[in-house]
Amino acid sequence: MMWGYGPWTNGSFGGGYWWMGLLGMAVQMLFWVGLIVLGVYLFRRVGNNGRVSFNGGNEALEILKERYARGEIDTEEFSRRKEDLLR
Repeated sequence: MMWGYGPWTNGSFGGGYWWMGLLGMAVQMLFWVGLIVLGVYLFRRVGNNGRVSFNGGNEALEILKERYARGEIDTEEFSRRKEDLLR
């Protein structure tokens, strides 16, 4: 027997640092998964006209509806502003 000179000892085949390969693969996997998740997130945020919408897209329309319901604006102004928002 050769004590201390086998393939799985500290003297050869990575010197006992086999876990570094697993760590490297895990870091690469986290990078690619994160990149894909970010891409999907940004893709879903793109509106109908190609602009990125960070406020949900309908917030302005909801405010307009609330103002109309409170009587702050009349029907004509509501219709005109709604058309502007939906363009």
